[in-house]
Order: sequence, then C-alpha cells, then structure tokens
Amino acid sequence: MKFIETRGNDGQKPEEVSFSYALLNPSASYGGLYSPLHLPTIDVEFLLEAKDMSYKELAYKLFKIFDMDIEDGSLKKALDRYDSFDSVDSAPIEKIEENLFVCELYHGPTRAFKDMALQPFGSIFSDLAKEQNQKYLVMTATSGDTGPAALKTLQNAENVKVVCLYPEGGTSDIQKLQMLSLDGGNLKVIGIDGTFDDAQSALKGLLASADFGDKLAHEGYKVSAANSVNFGRIAFQTIYHFYAYLQLLAKNEIKIGEKIDVIVPSGNFGNALGAYYAKRMGLPIDKIKIASNANNILTELITNGSYDLNKRELVKTISPAMDILISSNIERILFDKFGSKRTKELMDELSKNRCYKLTDSEQQALKDDFEAVYGDDDYSKEIIAKYAAKGYLMDPHTALCAKAHDANGKKTVMYSTAEWTKFSPSVLEAIEPSKKAFRDKDAIAQIKNSFSFTLHPDIEALLTYEAKDKKPINVSELEGAVLEFLK
Repeated sequence: MKFIETRGNDGQKPEEVSFSYALLNPSASYGGLYSPLHLPTIDVEFLLEAKDMSYKELAYKLFKIFDMDIEDGSLKKALDRYDSFDSVDSAPIEKIEENLFVCELYHGPTRAFKDMALQPFGSIFSDLAKEQNQKYLVMTATSGDTGPAALKTLQNAENVKVVCLYPEGGTSDIQKLQMLSLDGGNLKVIGIDGTFDDAQSALKGLLASADFGDKLAHEGYKVSAANSVNFGRIAFQTIYHFYAYLQLLAKNEIKIGEKIDVIVPSGNFGNALGAYYAKRMGLPIDKIKIASNANNILTELITNGSYDLNKRELVKTISPAMDILISSNIERILFDKFGSKRTKELMDELSKNRCYKLTDSEQQALKDDFEAVYGDDDYSKEIIAKYAAKGYLMDPHTALCAKAHDANGKKTVMYSTAEWTKFSPSVLEAIEPSKKAFRDKDAIAQIKNSFSFTLHPDIEALLTYEAKDKKPINVSELEGAVLEFLK
C-alpha cells in the first residue's frame, strides 16, 4: 500500500511513500496528511473465511491484505499486545435492543478505544526506530483518551521520547491521573492553558516547523506524532469495524452481505474514518452516523455542507472527547472524495477565513455515506440512566450514539469508546441525580457497589494516587518546554 498527500506535493517530499514512512513521518506537504493511494477490496468469500477468526487473527489477515511494509515478526509481536486485553474478543459486542448492538472498544489497559490502535502502533513504531537506529520524539495532543494510551504504549520504549499535551480542565480527573501517574524517563506530560483545539494546533505547528525540526536534529531526534493525523493509527482503526460485522454474522444476527448502519462518536473523526475505509473496501455498511454533543460542527457540515468556526465557541460538556471544533480526519474524507487540489482549497479557506462551504454535489457526496445528529448533556444522562436501569453501564460519549439510532429495522452497531469509570461523576449524576458534587473515586465506589462491578486493577490503583499538579503553560512556551525535556 502506497500513500500520497491530501493537499498535493510541494516538491520537497516524496510523491509516494510507504506505510512505515507515513507512520514515522506523518507531516505532509502544505500541512496536509498522508492517505492511501488505493484501498484493497474484500469480498463475500473473505467475510465467510474470517467469520470465526479471533480479533488478532483478523487484524493479521487484514494487514496482509493492506500489504504494509512491516516485517512479519514485528507485526505479530505488535498484535500480541491484544493478549493483555481483559476480553478474549478484544472488542466484544453486546445486544442492548432488538436491532441495536454496542461494540465495546475499551477493554485495553487505559480503558478507552485508543488502545485498539495505539497498543500495536507503539510496538511497531519502537521496532522501526530501533531498526533505523534513529531517536524519535513522538508528540500527541489529547482531549482525554489518546494521551494515556500513547504514553502507556511507548512507556520505556527504546529510541523514543513522548510529549503529551492536554487542555487543563478539559479531561476527566481519571484521564488526567492516568497521564500523570505513568512512570518512565521517556515521558513528558504538559498541561496547556487552552482547549484541545489549541493543543492540536500547537502540535501541528511544531510538526510542520522546519526550524523546530532543525533544533530537534541538533539534539539527535526526528519528530513524529501519535494522534490520528498519523495513518498508523487509522490502519488499526479499520479492523474493529470488520470485527463487529463478523461478530453479528457469527451470532446469526445478520446474513452474509446484509448491510448494517454504524454509529460513531464524533471526536477527531479517526473512528469514523476507519468505518469509511472499511466500507470503501467492501464491508457491507450503509450509513456511518456521526453523534456529536453541543459542539456539533460536524452535524452542520454533513447536514448543510458548511464548516464555520466563526460562529462557534467551544462548549465544555460531560463528553469531553467530543469537545472539538477542528476534526483533523475530515480532511482525509475530503481528499478521498474530491482530490488533493480541492482539499487544499478548502483547508486554505478554513485557515484564512475560518470557514468553508461545500458545493451541492460535494455535500451530497458526503451524505451518500454519512448522517449526523447531536445531543446535549441532559440527553446523554437520560440514556445512561435508561440502560443502567437495565443493568448496562455506559459512558456519556456512548450514550450520545443512541440519538442516531432510528429503529428502522436495520441492524446497527454503535461504538463505545470509553469505560464508564473514566467519567464516573457524570454517570453517577445520571443514575442518581444529586446536587452534591462527587470526586471520581467516590463516584466509582458508589457505582461499583451498586452494580457489583469489578474494577480494572489500573483504575483501582488510580483511586489512591495523589498527583502533583503543575501549572499549565501557554502554547507560546511549548517549544522551549519540549527542547528542555530532550536535554
């Protein structure tokens, strides 16, 4: 599989690159991203053959179809990371309504779906760095889940240092503790005085800065990223969409070739992009439904064809991973549908005027694959309470997915991207409304006892961890802080 750049080539970078190159060097020309030149296709025979495969077996088979330039031993070692998940299925399916299923993506070490991609990603990245005898600085910005997963997967990795940026006050307490509690001389966690969009913009700026690259080279480092701007993440995020379909097939919930809908929390759009690529490869998906919170800029884009930051201010909600106004992976959708020239036009317009508008035909092209809805915090709490009463616990992001289920008789999979423990005060408030504010550890204890829930040992350990808070920095101070860490 070869990769090209979403905004075209500037003459300074190769016109086509391999998967390993794109994984190690995710910054493309003109601030763009790397995307597949072509996608492989699968057929009914593939689905029948894969129906009874384990998650790890399916991932191996798909990567072979992708024809990535990763050595077989390195790939198998990376996929062995799934053996540490607390479910034999890695991404099990739960039926919660007649035609509605939840695919649980949070059974990895940090209890969020980012482990599905970042656990094997970290293993492969470290192997490539050692193979090239090159030191890398991996940078990531997080709205809560990417940070812990990136730090965990690269903890003590050879030839790699990690800098993780998070918006102070923009994550849950548990997510913050997960980052601050990880030991490792190669890890640095930095709170940013601003929003996730500020952190992500600062990250992209440094990745694209030649001057910053020169300063890193002086210290012996190259720079890379663990956000879903890195296609190494996206490749692994296609797999669980195949697995969800195959589980429905194995359970006789659908017939071979029957189309399903999928519902994905919005976020940075990497999860939805994985579903889109799976559909393009031939997986029988009809609509990819995007669920947003009050920061519903993607609903406006998909419904009206308009992406306008001028009339938007970020709203902090109980589903903070959706508290994003600039969803990076939309760019890969635009590129796949409209080509690099048009994508660069739209991205330049967004940078210059903070908005762009699709033509009618372009808007229809989005609607061919996507639908979008949004809900508020009250709706999220209502759904959490509804299913808790039936004995099923879900987090606020998963709850918003229910908004997109229209009970039209079509089998639908919605993706649960985080365990409820990461947002326990909001979950407790939904189940047992109270004017009292609960700390995470108290909320977890109360819910755990009510539902006889067994906590993951890493979450249990966090409840007694005392973090030493550091003052957040301004994004203007970021470069200096990073260079100081490397020294």
